[in-house]
Order: sequence, then structure tokens, then C-alpha cells
Amino acid sequence: MGDDREQRVVQSPRPPRRSPAVVERSSDAIGGRDTAEDRRTDNRPDPESSPPPGGESAALWRALLAETFGTFALTFVAVGGGAIGAVSGQIDAVARAVAPGLTVLAMIFALGAVSGAHINPAVSLAFAVRGVFPWRRVPLYWLVQMAGAFLAALLLRGLFGSAALRVGMTRPDGGVGPALVMEIALTLILVTVILGTATRERLLGPNAGIAVGATVALAGLFAAPISGASMNPARSLGPALVARIGDGQWIYLVGPALGAAAAALLCGLLHGQPRAPEADAARGDDGPP
Repeated sequence: MGDDREQRVVQSPRPPRRSPAVVERSSDAIGGRDTAEDRRTDNRPDPESSPPPGGESAALWRALLAETFGTFALTFVAVGGGAIGAVSGQIDAVARAVAPGLTVLAMIFALGAVSGAHINPAVSLAFAVRGVFPWRRVPLYWLVQMAGAFLAALLLRGLFGSAALRVGMTRPDGGVGPALVMEIALTLILVTVILGTATRERLLGPNAGIAVGATVALAGLFAAPISGASMNPARSLGPALVARIGDGQWIYLVGPALGAAAAALLCGLLHGQPRAPEADAARGDDGPP
């Protein structure tokens, strides 16, 4: 009987044969090395790494269009809050301060990869002074940013009239001297936040827009009665051109320019030499090289 037991051998079913690709993928998964490339088929491109269509010229045009639209949106909301409030009486000072910050946040998420979402000539200036944005593109950015703000002001005037448009404009209500100093200080704070988050672009990505948008809203909450908390020459000068008002508007050119330049110098002291992620943030991942 013992011999019979030795002769009876229970054989387990043979495992199905697998292709070498499946075996290699399973081994990588067991070792914790399963990657995005393993999960994709060989013929399917990675949407995150696919470059946008066209060359450098096409990328530049997309960036300029993004800056035009982004500055249009910001001016439409920032100036429109005052204009609509003058017509309806239903928008208070808090809403007028917070709305531009939320718009900046949205534009950074929507347009940051295309153009860097500067939507502010002072930001373009600061990136150039920092050395992470080409100077040759600064005038182009300034031009389209001013165009976007001008178009937004034209639309608001057509909707609500010149009187309502003037209510939404930034003015040095606290006096020329205090308003100028306030614009320099506010722009210094805002651009320092922008440049500081740009040094961590690969870590933060578009989430940097949360800090930037919050800074814009914070500045509007406490400084609007003094200078309007513009921090943006296009946002102020575009409506001023449409309304044909020039009194005190030079403040919104000089103040943000000085504040942006000071922020670029401060960023150098705080963070040292420019880093590669800063250029990615300034130009956008899909922007022109």
C-alpha cells in the first residue's frame, strides 16, 4: 500500500503561458516600478508631454492671445465691479476687492501653461529683470495687455456708460503721495509672491495662483480707499484712456514699475540666482522658448 501511495502523484494544473511583455510588466508591478509608460499602449501618446501644434511663431501668437484675454478678463471684472455697483447698488467694497483676486486665480489655472499668465505689465517687467523672461518679448506682452484692458473698458462703457466706467477706475483718493507709495508697496508684495512661487513651479504648478489671487484680494480689501489697489498699469491706464481721464494716472505706471523692479532685486537676495523652473513659470510650459 505504501508503494501505491508513492505511485499516486497529484499533479497541479500547469499555469497558462504569458507573453514576455506581460511577465516583464508583472515583475515591475511586484517590484513597485509600475510606471505610466507600462499602463499606456505603445501607440497612444502621453497627453501631458505632447507639444502644442506649430512652432515658435505659433506658440508666441497663442501666448499673446492668452495675455490679451487674461488682461481683458481681469479689467472687465475689476472695473466692472465698480461700474455695475454704480448702476445697481448691489456690489459692496468687499466683493469689489475679492472678485479681481478670484479672476487672477482662474486665469493662472486657465492660461498659465500658454503664456505664464502675467496679465500685468509689472509682472512681465519683473520676470525680465529677474532674467527668466526674454526682454525682446516684453514690449509685445505690454502691448497686448494694454489692448485687452482697453477692450474691456470699451465694452463696459458701451454697457453702462462713461459715468459708471469712471466709478470703476482707480484714482489716488488718498492723495498723490500716499497713493504712489501704496502702489509701490503693494506691487512689491504681489510680485515678490509671484516670483517666490515661480521658484517652486515644479512643485506648486498652477496652485501658485492661490497665493497670487489671495494677495490681490488682500490688497484690495485694505488699500482700495487709498489708491484703488491697482498694482497693474494696464488695469488702470486702459480704462483711463477710454474715459479720457489722465489726472493722477501716472501713479499707476510709475508705482507698479518701481515695485516690480524692487521685487526682482529682493527675489535675488532671497532666492539667489534664477532657476530653470522660474523660466517655465514665466513663459508657460507650452509657451514660446
